[in-house]
Amino acid sequence: MFLTSADETRIGWMWSRSGWVVGLGGFLPALAGAVAVVWGDLAGGPGWYLVADLVGGASACAGVWLCRRWPVSAGLGVIALSVPAASASVAAGIAALIAALYRRPRVAIAVGAAEVGATLVRFALRPPGLAPYPVWALVGVLFGVAVTVWGMLARTRRELVLSLAERALRAEADQRLRAEEARRAERLGIAREMHDVLAHRLSLLVVHAGALEFNADATPGEVAEAAGVIRLSARLALEELRTVVSVLRDPAPPPPPDTASPSGGGVDLGALVEESRRAGMRVELPDHGVRLSETPDAVGRAAYRIVQEGLTNARKHAPGQPVTVLVSGTRGAELVVEVRNPLHSGPAALAGTGAGAGLAGLAERASLAGGRLECGKTADGGFRLAARLPWPR
Repeated sequence: MFLTSADETRIGWMWSRSGWVVGLGGFLPALAGAVAVVWGDLAGGPGWYLVADLVGGASACAGVWLCRRWPVSAGLGVIALSVPAASASVAAGIAALIAALYRRPRVAIAVGAAEVGATLVRFALRPPGLAPYPVWALVGVLFGVAVTVWGMLARTRRELVLSLAERALRAEADQRLRAEEARRAERLGIAREMHDVLAHRLSLLVVHAGALEFNADATPGEVAEAAGVIRLSARLALEELRTVVSVLRDPAPPPPPDTASPSGGGVDLGALVEESRRAGMRVELPDHGVRLSETPDAVGRAAYRIVQEGLTNARKHAPGQPVTVLVSGTRGAELVVEVRNPLHSGPAALAGTGAGAGLAGLAERASLAGGRLECGKTADGGFRLAARLPWPR
Protein backbone atom coordinates (compact mmCIF):
# COMPACT_ATOMS: atom_id res chain seq x y z
CA MET A 1 0.00 0.00 0.00
CA PHE A 2 1.39 3.40 -1.01
CA LEU A 3 -0.02 6.74 -0.05
CA THR A 4 -0.69 9.71 -2.29
CA SER A 5 1.87 12.46 -2.55
CA ALA A 6 -0.52 14.85 -0.81
CA ASP A 7 -0.31 12.73 2.34
CA GLU A 8 3.35 11.80 2.29
CA THR A 9 4.72 14.85 4.06
CA ARG A 10 1.94 14.64 6.66
CA ILE A 11 2.76 10.96 7.24
CA GLY A 12 6.41 11.81 7.66
CA TRP A 13 5.55 14.27 10.38
CA MET A 14 3.19 11.75 11.98
CA TRP A 15 5.94 9.15 12.01
CA SER A 16 8.04 11.33 14.35
CA ARG A 17 6.13 13.02 17.07
CA SER A 18 8.09 16.15 16.31
CA GLY A 19 9.75 17.26 13.08
CA TRP A 20 12.67 18.41 15.17
CA VAL A 21 13.60 14.81 15.91
CA VAL A 22 13.92 14.09 12.18
CA GLY A 23 15.85 17.31 11.61
CA LEU A 24 18.32 16.72 14.41
CA GLY A 25 18.71 13.05 13.50
CA GLY A 26 19.95 14.06 10.04
CA PHE A 27 21.67 17.35 10.89
CA LEU A 28 24.03 16.10 13.59
CA PRO A 29 25.62 13.25 11.55
CA ALA A 30 25.92 15.57 8.53
CA LEU A 31 27.62 18.19 10.68
CA ALA A 32 29.98 15.61 12.17
CA GLY A 33 30.93 14.35 8.70
CA ALA A 34 31.52 17.91 7.43
CA VAL A 35 33.71 18.77 10.42
CA ALA A 36 35.79 15.62 9.92
CA VAL A 37 36.41 16.41 6.25
CA VAL A 38 37.26 20.07 6.94
CA TRP A 39 39.63 18.99 9.72
CA GLY A 40 41.41 16.78 7.25
CA ASP A 41 41.65 19.70 4.77
CA LEU A 42 43.21 21.87 7.46
CA ALA A 43 45.80 19.20 8.17
CA GLY A 44 46.70 18.99 4.50
CA GLY A 45 47.09 22.72 4.03
CA PRO A 46 44.78 25.37 2.64
CA GLY A 47 43.51 25.21 -0.91
CA TRP A 48 40.35 25.26 -2.95
CA TYR A 49 39.35 21.99 -1.25
CA LEU A 50 39.10 23.84 2.06
CA VAL A 51 36.94 26.62 0.64
CA ALA A 52 34.66 24.20 -1.18
CA ASP A 53 34.29 22.00 1.88
CA LEU A 54 33.58 24.94 4.21
CA VAL A 55 30.93 26.48 1.98
CA GLY A 56 29.50 23.21 0.66
CA GLY A 57 29.48 21.49 4.05
CA ALA A 58 27.69 24.35 5.80
CA SER A 59 25.16 24.64 2.98
CA ALA A 60 24.59 20.86 2.92
CA CYS A 61 23.97 20.78 6.69
CA ALA A 62 21.38 23.52 6.31
CA GLY A 63 19.90 21.63 3.37
CA VAL A 64 19.55 18.46 5.46
CA TRP A 65 17.53 20.47 7.97
CA LEU A 66 15.25 21.53 5.09
CA CYS A 67 14.93 17.95 3.82
CA ARG A 68 12.53 17.17 6.62
CA ARG A 69 10.04 19.51 4.92
CA TRP A 70 10.98 19.15 1.22
CA PRO A 71 12.60 15.74 0.86
CA VAL A 72 13.09 15.74 -2.93
CA SER A 73 13.99 19.31 -3.87
CA ALA A 74 16.16 19.98 -0.82
CA GLY A 75 17.67 16.50 -1.09
CA LEU A 76 18.71 16.99 -4.71
CA GLY A 77 20.28 20.31 -3.74
CA VAL A 78 22.33 18.66 -0.99
CA ILE A 79 23.38 15.90 -3.39
CA ALA A 80 24.51 18.51 -5.95
CA LEU A 81 26.63 20.21 -3.28
CA SER A 82 28.36 16.89 -2.56
CA VAL A 83 29.98 16.88 -6.03
CA PRO A 84 32.53 19.66 -5.35
CA ALA A 85 32.45 19.39 -1.53
CA ALA A 86 33.48 16.11 0.06
CA SER A 87 32.26 17.52 3.39
CA ALA A 88 28.69 17.21 2.03
CA SER A 89 28.99 13.47 1.27
CA VAL A 90 27.43 12.35 4.58
CA ALA A 91 24.69 14.95 4.17
CA ALA A 92 23.99 13.63 0.65
CA GLY A 93 23.54 10.08 1.98
CA ILE A 94 21.18 11.37 4.69
CA ALA A 95 19.22 13.35 2.09
CA ALA A 96 18.77 10.17 0.01
CA LEU A 97 17.64 8.32 3.16
CA ILE A 98 15.04 11.00 4.01
CA ALA A 99 13.72 10.95 0.44
CA ALA A 100 13.34 7.16 0.64
CA LEU A 101 11.53 7.55 3.98
CA TYR A 102 9.01 10.11 2.80
CA ARG A 103 8.47 9.48 -0.93
CA ARG A 104 7.23 6.73 -3.23
CA PRO A 105 9.69 4.04 -4.37
CA ARG A 106 10.17 5.48 -7.86
CA VAL A 107 11.07 8.90 -6.49
CA ALA A 108 13.26 7.36 -3.79
CA ILE A 109 15.16 5.28 -6.36
CA ALA A 110 15.68 8.35 -8.56
CA VAL A 111 17.09 10.37 -5.65
CA GLY A 112 19.28 7.41 -4.61
CA ALA A 113 20.59 7.09 -8.17
CA ALA A 114 21.41 10.82 -8.16
CA GLU A 115 23.34 10.37 -4.91
CA VAL A 116 25.32 7.45 -6.39
CA GLY A 117 26.07 9.45 -9.52
CA ALA A 118 27.23 12.44 -7.49
CA THR A 119 29.49 10.17 -5.44
CA LEU A 120 31.09 8.66 -8.58
CA VAL A 121 31.72 12.12 -10.04
CA ARG A 122 33.22 13.39 -6.78
CA PHE A 123 35.55 10.38 -6.55
CA ALA A 124 36.66 11.12 -10.12
CA LEU A 125 37.31 14.83 -9.35
CA ARG A 126 38.81 14.27 -5.89
CA PRO A 127 40.31 10.77 -5.65
CA PRO A 128 40.28 9.71 -1.99
CA GLY A 129 43.48 7.71 -2.33
CA LEU A 130 44.43 4.58 -0.36
CA ALA A 131 42.62 2.46 -3.00
CA PRO A 132 42.02 2.57 -6.76
CA TYR A 133 38.98 4.31 -8.19
CA PRO A 134 36.94 1.10 -8.95
CA VAL A 135 37.09 0.13 -5.29
CA TRP A 136 35.80 3.53 -4.14
CA ALA A 137 33.19 3.47 -6.90
CA LEU A 138 31.93 0.08 -5.63
CA VAL A 139 31.81 1.44 -2.08
CA GLY A 140 29.82 4.46 -3.26
CA VAL A 141 27.31 2.33 -5.17
CA LEU A 142 26.82 -0.09 -2.26
CA PHE A 143 26.39 2.79 0.19
CA GLY A 144 23.78 4.49 -2.00
CA VAL A 145 21.84 1.28 -2.57
CA ALA A 146 21.93 0.39 1.13
CA VAL A 147 20.68 3.83 2.19
CA THR A 148 17.83 3.81 -0.36
CA VAL A 149 16.71 0.26 0.44
CA TRP A 150 16.86 0.99 4.18
CA GLY A 151 14.69 4.05 3.76
CA MET A 152 12.17 2.22 1.56
CA LEU A 153 11.87 -0.64 4.04
CA ALA A 154 11.40 1.78 6.92
CA ARG A 155 8.73 3.64 4.96
CA THR A 156 6.89 0.38 4.19
CA ARG A 157 6.97 -0.57 7.85
CA ARG A 158 5.72 2.87 8.85
CA GLU A 159 2.82 2.62 6.39
CA LEU A 160 1.96 -0.83 7.74
CA VAL A 161 1.92 0.48 11.31
CA LEU A 162 -0.26 3.43 10.32
CA SER A 163 -2.58 1.13 8.39
CA LEU A 164 -2.92 -1.20 11.37
CA ALA A 165 -3.57 1.75 13.68
CA GLU A 166 -6.22 3.11 11.34
CA ARG A 167 -7.78 -0.34 11.04
CA ALA A 168 -7.85 -0.66 14.83
CA LEU A 169 -9.57 2.73 15.14
CA ARG A 170 -12.08 1.74 12.46
CA ALA A 171 -12.70 -1.60 14.16
CA GLU A 172 -13.26 0.18 17.48
CA ALA A 173 -15.72 2.58 15.86
CA ASP A 174 -17.50 -0.33 14.15
CA GLN A 175 -17.65 -2.18 17.45
CA ARG A 176 -19.26 0.82 19.13
CA LEU A 177 -21.73 1.09 16.27
CA ARG A 178 -22.56 -2.61 16.44
CA ALA A 179 -23.00 -2.38 20.20
CA GLU A 180 -25.35 0.56 19.78
CA GLU A 181 -27.30 -1.24 17.07
CA ALA A 182 -27.52 -4.35 19.25
CA ARG A 183 -28.72 -2.24 22.17
CA ARG A 184 -31.35 -0.60 19.98
CA ALA A 185 -32.46 -3.96 18.59
CA GLU A 186 -32.71 -5.40 22.09
CA ARG A 187 -34.83 -2.51 23.29
CA LEU A 188 -37.10 -2.82 20.27
CA GLY A 189 -37.40 -6.52 20.95
CA ILE A 190 -38.42 -5.82 24.53
CA ALA A 191 -40.97 -3.28 23.34
CA ARG A 192 -42.37 -5.88 20.93
CA GLU A 193 -42.50 -8.37 23.79
CA MET A 194 -44.38 -5.83 25.86
CA HIS A 195 -46.95 -5.32 23.11
CA ASP A 196 -47.74 -9.03 23.05
CA VAL A 197 -48.02 -9.30 26.81
CA LEU A 198 -50.04 -6.15 27.44
CA ALA A 199 -52.42 -6.80 24.56
CA HIS A 200 -53.22 -10.19 26.04
CA ARG A 201 -53.60 -8.93 29.61
CA LEU A 202 -55.64 -5.87 28.76
CA SER A 203 -57.96 -7.78 26.46
CA LEU A 204 -58.70 -10.20 29.33
CA LEU A 205 -59.32 -7.25 31.61
CA VAL A 206 -61.71 -5.66 29.13
CA VAL A 207 -63.62 -8.91 28.65
CA HIS A 208 -64.15 -9.40 32.38
CA ALA A 209 -65.02 -5.76 32.92
CA GLY A 210 -67.57 -5.97 30.10
CA ALA A 211 -69.09 -9.07 31.67
CA LEU A 212 -69.56 -7.21 34.95
CA GLU A 213 -71.06 -4.25 33.12
CA PHE A 214 -73.66 -6.17 31.12
CA ASN A 215 -74.45 -9.02 33.51
CA ALA A 216 -76.59 -7.25 36.07
CA ASP A 217 -77.94 -10.55 37.43
CA ALA A 218 -74.55 -11.94 38.33
CA THR A 219 -74.30 -13.53 41.75
CA PRO A 220 -71.90 -12.11 44.35
CA GLY A 221 -69.61 -15.09 43.79
CA GLU A 222 -69.46 -14.44 40.03
CA VAL A 223 -68.82 -10.76 40.64
CA ALA A 224 -66.06 -11.56 43.10
CA GLU A 225 -64.48 -14.05 40.69
CA ALA A 226 -64.55 -11.58 37.80
CA ALA A 227 -63.18 -8.83 40.03
CA GLY A 228 -60.36 -11.14 41.14
CA VAL A 229 -59.43 -11.91 37.54
CA ILE A 230 -59.48 -8.20 36.71
CA ARG A 231 -57.29 -7.42 39.71
CA LEU A 232 -54.84 -10.22 38.84
CA SER A 233 -54.62 -9.24 35.16
CA ALA A 234 -54.13 -5.57 36.02
CA ARG A 235 -51.45 -6.37 38.60
CA LEU A 236 -49.55 -8.66 36.21
CA ALA A 237 -49.79 -6.07 33.42
CA LEU A 238 -48.43 -3.34 35.70
CA GLU A 239 -45.58 -5.56 36.90
CA GLU A 240 -44.56 -6.48 33.37
CA LEU A 241 -44.84 -2.87 32.21
CA ARG A 242 -42.75 -1.70 35.16
CA THR A 243 -40.09 -4.31 34.39
CA VAL A 244 -39.78 -3.33 30.75
CA VAL A 245 -39.80 0.40 31.43
CA SER A 246 -37.01 -0.03 34.00
CA VAL A 247 -34.96 -1.97 31.44
CA LEU A 248 -35.53 0.65 28.76
CA ARG A 249 -34.41 3.42 31.12
CA ASP A 250 -31.30 1.52 32.17
CA PRO A 251 -28.25 2.84 30.25
CA ALA A 252 -26.64 -0.60 30.44
CA PRO A 253 -27.45 -2.99 27.60
CA PRO A 254 -30.66 -4.84 28.42
CA PRO A 255 -30.77 -8.63 28.24
CA PRO A 256 -31.75 -10.03 24.86
CA PRO A 257 -35.49 -10.60 24.42
CA ASP A 258 -34.91 -14.33 24.01
CA THR A 259 -33.75 -14.58 27.62
CA ALA A 260 -36.95 -13.16 29.05
CA SER A 261 -39.52 -15.68 30.12
CA PRO A 262 -43.06 -15.30 28.78
CA SER A 263 -45.74 -14.09 31.08
CA GLY A 264 -46.78 -16.68 33.58
CA GLY A 265 -43.33 -18.24 33.78
CA GLY A 266 -42.30 -20.70 31.08
CA VAL A 267 -43.88 -21.62 27.76
CA ASP A 268 -46.96 -23.39 29.15
CA LEU A 269 -49.68 -23.35 26.52
CA GLY A 270 -52.03 -25.17 28.86
CA ALA A 271 -51.93 -22.33 31.38
CA LEU A 272 -52.39 -19.78 28.59
CA VAL A 273 -55.42 -21.60 27.19
CA GLU A 274 -56.92 -22.08 30.65
CA GLU A 275 -56.55 -18.36 31.32
CA SER A 276 -58.49 -17.60 28.12
CA ARG A 277 -61.17 -20.14 29.05
CA ARG A 278 -61.69 -18.38 32.37
CA ALA A 279 -62.34 -15.24 30.35
CA GLY A 280 -65.23 -17.01 28.62
CA MET A 281 -63.50 -18.17 25.46
CA ARG A 282 -64.06 -21.63 24.02
CA VAL A 283 -60.57 -22.84 23.25
CA GLU A 284 -59.59 -26.32 22.14
CA LEU A 285 -56.02 -27.56 22.45
CA PRO A 286 -55.71 -31.03 20.90
CA ASP A 287 -52.76 -33.03 22.16
CA HIS A 288 -50.40 -33.92 19.32
CA GLY A 289 -47.62 -34.99 21.66
CA VAL A 290 -45.61 -31.79 21.19
CA ARG A 291 -44.45 -29.77 24.20
CA LEU A 292 -42.95 -26.34 23.72
CA SER A 293 -40.64 -27.03 26.64
CA GLU A 294 -38.93 -29.63 24.41
CA THR A 295 -38.12 -27.09 21.71
CA PRO A 296 -35.22 -24.60 21.73
CA ASP A 297 -35.88 -21.54 23.87
CA ALA A 298 -36.17 -19.10 20.97
CA VAL A 299 -38.53 -21.36 19.01
CA GLY A 300 -40.71 -22.20 22.00
CA ARG A 301 -40.97 -18.59 23.05
CA ALA A 302 -41.86 -17.45 19.55
CA ALA A 303 -44.57 -20.16 19.33
CA TYR A 304 -45.95 -19.14 22.72
CA ARG A 305 -46.19 -15.48 21.69
CA ILE A 306 -47.85 -16.40 18.40
CA VAL A 307 -50.53 -18.42 20.19
CA GLN A 308 -50.96 -15.63 22.74
CA GLU A 309 -51.43 -13.01 20.03
CA GLY A 310 -53.77 -15.34 18.12
CA LEU A 311 -56.00 -15.76 21.17
CA THR A 312 -55.95 -12.01 21.77
CA ASN A 313 -57.00 -11.30 18.17
CA ALA A 314 -59.75 -13.94 18.35
CA ARG A 315 -61.02 -12.37 21.56
CA LYS A 316 -61.10 -8.94 19.89
CA HIS A 317 -62.40 -9.74 16.41
CA ALA A 318 -64.42 -12.94 16.92
CA PRO A 319 -65.90 -12.80 20.42
CA GLY A 320 -67.88 -15.87 21.39
CA GLN A 321 -66.50 -17.98 18.54
CA PRO A 322 -64.67 -21.24 19.28
CA VAL A 323 -60.92 -21.20 18.83
CA THR A 324 -58.71 -24.18 18.01
CA VAL A 325 -55.00 -24.16 18.82
CA LEU A 326 -52.91 -26.77 17.01
CA VAL A 327 -49.26 -27.44 17.81
CA SER A 328 -47.55 -30.14 15.76
CA GLY A 329 -44.21 -30.89 14.23
CA THR A 330 -41.18 -33.13 14.21
CA ARG A 331 -37.77 -32.59 15.71
CA GLY A 332 -35.27 -32.07 12.94
CA ALA A 333 -37.92 -30.59 10.64
CA GLU A 334 -40.23 -27.79 11.74
CA LEU A 335 -42.72 -26.79 14.41
CA VAL A 336 -46.18 -25.76 13.15
CA VAL A 337 -48.38 -23.57 15.34
CA GLU A 338 -51.94 -22.76 14.21
CA VAL A 339 -54.77 -20.73 15.70
CA ARG A 340 -58.13 -21.15 13.91
CA ASN A 341 -61.50 -19.55 14.57
CA PRO A 342 -64.70 -18.79 12.64
CA LEU A 343 -65.30 -15.18 11.67
CA HIS A 344 -67.68 -13.08 13.73
CA SER A 345 -70.99 -12.39 12.02
CA GLY A 346 -71.46 -8.84 13.27
CA PRO A 347 -69.32 -5.94 14.47
CA ALA A 348 -67.02 -6.72 17.37
CA ALA A 349 -66.84 -4.30 20.28
CA LEU A 350 -63.06 -4.62 20.67
CA ALA A 351 -62.16 -4.74 16.97
CA GLY A 352 -61.06 -1.12 16.86
CA THR A 353 -58.99 -1.12 20.03
CA GLY A 354 -55.72 -2.33 18.49
CA ALA A 355 -53.12 -0.45 16.48
CA GLY A 356 -52.86 -3.15 13.80
CA ALA A 357 -49.24 -3.92 14.63
CA GLY A 358 -49.82 -7.37 16.13
CA LEU A 359 -49.58 -9.45 12.95
CA ALA A 360 -46.64 -7.41 11.69
CA GLY A 361 -44.85 -8.04 14.98
CA LEU A 362 -45.62 -11.74 14.76
CA ALA A 363 -44.25 -11.92 11.22
CA GLU A 364 -41.06 -10.27 12.39
CA ARG A 365 -40.83 -12.58 15.39
CA ALA A 366 -41.25 -15.66 13.18
CA SER A 367 -38.64 -14.33 10.77
CA LEU A 368 -36.16 -13.76 13.60
CA ALA A 369 -36.70 -17.37 14.68
CA GLY A 370 -35.89 -18.52 11.14
CA GLY A 371 -39.48 -19.33 10.14
CA ARG A 372 -42.42 -17.71 8.43
CA LEU A 373 -45.93 -16.59 9.32
CA GLU A 374 -49.12 -17.32 7.36
CA CYS A 375 -52.48 -15.68 8.07
CA GLY A 376 -55.75 -15.07 6.27
CA LYS A 377 -59.26 -16.31 5.67
CA THR A 378 -59.90 -19.99 5.08
CA ALA A 379 -62.15 -21.67 2.53
CA ASP A 380 -64.74 -22.55 5.17
CA GLY A 381 -65.20 -18.90 6.20
CA GLY A 382 -62.85 -18.83 9.14
CA PHE A 383 -59.54 -17.20 9.96
CA ARG A 384 -56.23 -19.02 10.26
CA LEU A 385 -53.00 -17.83 11.84
CA ALA A 386 -50.11 -20.25 11.37
CA ALA A 387 -46.38 -20.13 11.90
CA ARG A 388 -43.77 -22.59 10.66
CA LEU A 389 -40.63 -22.48 12.77
CA PRO A 390 -37.46 -24.55 12.34
CA TRP A 391 -37.02 -27.27 14.98
CA PRO A 392 -33.40 -28.46 14.88
CA ARG A 393 -32.35 -31.76 16.33
